[in-house]
Amino acid sequence: MEGININSTNKAGETPLDVAEKFGSPELVSILRDAGAANSTDQGKPPNASKQLKQTVSDIKHDVQSQLQQTRQTGMRVQKIAKKLKKLHISGLNNAINSATVVAVLIATVAFAAIFTVPGQYVENKTDGFSLGQANIANNAAFLIFFVFDSLALFISLAVVVVQTSVVVIEQKAKKQLVFVINKLMWMACLFISIAFISLTYVVVGSHSRWLAIYATVIGSLIMLSTIGSMCYCVILHRMEETKLRAESRSFSMSHASDQEILNSEYKRMYAL
Repeated sequence: MEGININSTNKAGETPLDVAEKFGSPELVSILRDAGAANSTDQGKPPNASKQLKQTVSDIKHDVQSQLQQTRQTGMRVQKIAKKLKKLHISGLNNAINSATVVAVLIATVAFAAIFTVPGQYVENKTDGFSLGQANIANNAAFLIFFVFDSLALFISLAVVVVQTSVVVIEQKAKKQLVFVINKLMWMACLFISIAFISLTYVVVGSHSRWLAIYATVIGSLIMLSTIGSMCYCVILHRMEETKLRAESRSFSMSHASDQEILNSEYKRMYAL
């Protein structure tokens, strides 16, 4: 376009070619040179050093403000994502509580019914050494083990049901702790009901097929112990990672300054130079 001074200077005494070379635009430098552009030094007018320094500081300040603005926007996005994750976490805790209640009711029902349906039935007529209603296998060691662990499973499950139906927890942290405790109680209830089942198999199979009871003991022990052991390992690993993340977050928050403090310190440092 005609009438344009291609070698005009700004307040810092820089020509368009100086600016293009400073910001590293090879294409623009080539176009300006082809159009007859020249540097300020070629025109015999070196740029004003103080004005150029002030312009540089202003550019740096603008860049810092732009970066801080992007940081604020990123922080707002992170907060929105954190709120969504919190809602999902609360929903997951509620689902876990409801599932634990259903499982506790089922275990309590099975444990309650098992004590009244033992093999061998009960004493119906008066007999020396027995009382009416007593189980015929009451003196068997396997039945005693069954009775103890079946009772433990029953009352642990009932305790979970009572807590779930009576306690209303609103705070997320308290609800998380409640779920943690209830889950561990349900692990115990499942383990105890398994032991009760295995002990009763020694009565049901008889002395001639004792290997069946041993087979059930081995299979049940492997499955239950490996499952509970794996879950305990996951819980411990999660606790260690959570502790590590909290320590890192605490150190970051202590060393993290506010946006305005960063801007002021950078601005003062530029002017000190």
